Amino acid sequence: MSKFNIRHITRYRYEGEVSDSANQVMLYPIVDSFQEVLSHEIQVSGNPPISVHEDYYGNRIGTFTQPLAHAELVIDSQLSVLTRHKPLPDGTSEGVNDWKALEGIRLDARYIDFLKPERFGSFPELAEVLEAERCKQCSPIETAVDFCKYVYENFTYEKGITTVETTLDEIWKLKTGVCQDFAHILLVMLRHLNIPARYVSGYVCPNKGGMRGEGATHAWVEAFIPSHGWLGLDPTNNCMVNETHVRLAVGRNFSDCSPVRGTYRGVSDHTLEVSVTVSYEGDNVVAKDHEVVFSSPSTSHYRNSFRKHQEMQMQQ
Repeated sequence: MSKFNIRHITRYRYEGEVSDSANQVMLYPIVDSFQEVLSHEIQVSGNPPISVHEDYYGNRIGTFTQPLAHAELVIDSQLSVLTRHKPLPDGTSEGVNDWKALEGIRLDARYIDFLKPERFGSFPELAEVLEAERCKQCSPIETAVDFCKYVYENFTYEKGITTVETTLDEIWKLKTGVCQDFAHILLVMLRHLNIPARYVSGYVCPNKGGMRGEGATHAWVEAFIPSHGWLGLDPTNNCMVNETHVRLAVGRNFSDCSPVRGTYRGVSDHTLEVSVTVSYEGDNVVAKDHEVVFSSPSTSHYRNSFRKHQEMQMQQ
């Protein structure tokens, strides 16, 4: 078991006062037998009430509005979570009959969304890679692990090259990006091979060996393996997901799992500042991420304050 303390602060500073801010937060961790929330508090400047509901995929979503004029908006999430080790497949010949089982669930409503391909003009090129690299005798588990490794080895991890608006085609051509880019490419690969795959947002917690994306929001993939269930794969770190990953939400892609999104009324420019701190309970291992981005001038009376720079909220 591992206990983590996570603080995730989003701060918007406006050049002048804005109003009618309407926002959505997906900062509520998934709760199951492998992840327990010990305490969690989300505070918003002005203390507006937060209404929480569950979406189609079982994620908890908070919504709030701030109709009064304000020059700053702060969303402060403080979380203490306990994670437990999950038994993982050995990645060899386990699940050799899973291909037949996967054929049987192609029209199952629970998995259809996670088999739909994304719009991707370079798909023929990717399909050629899949055909050339695929082990025909391997089980779905082995196949999923192999292509997780392929993304890790063939794409360069570098911040600042892509944003959440970068297309799959651009990621494929660049062969460079951050965790959400790695996750989206692996999703396309697995779905083409008839393995249901879903996007996961969350955090990677400090590891004495070091992992990419520590101390920031993170993204990875879960592949559905009939003999095992949902198996987490992190192509950014080339590993199966276990107790060092804290899960926030699952969905078809990034847009289903955005930690914060919203709009406001006003013409003021703004500065977006995001800070994430993750630490082990009772340990001096701490990971931090802090970035500031200045927005471009507003051109509309109704301004989406998160769309332009929401990558600062998102996975690293």
